[in-house]
Amino acid sequence: MSSVVPVLLLGLAGILSGGAYSMHKQGAARGGVVFVGLLAALALVGGILWLVPS
Repeated sequence: MSSVVPVLLLGLAGILSGGAYSMHKQGAARGGVVFVGLLAALALVGGILWLVPS
């Protein structure tokens, strides 16, 4: 299970960043785009930190 979690987090980061980009292109409110972008960044950082050996 621990080897699946970083893959899921990195995949989620990709989906969220694509969603933020799509929202930006469609003219969504800046707050929503920033919120989704922050969620993408958190998922990316979480996935990377999960891979770092302790």
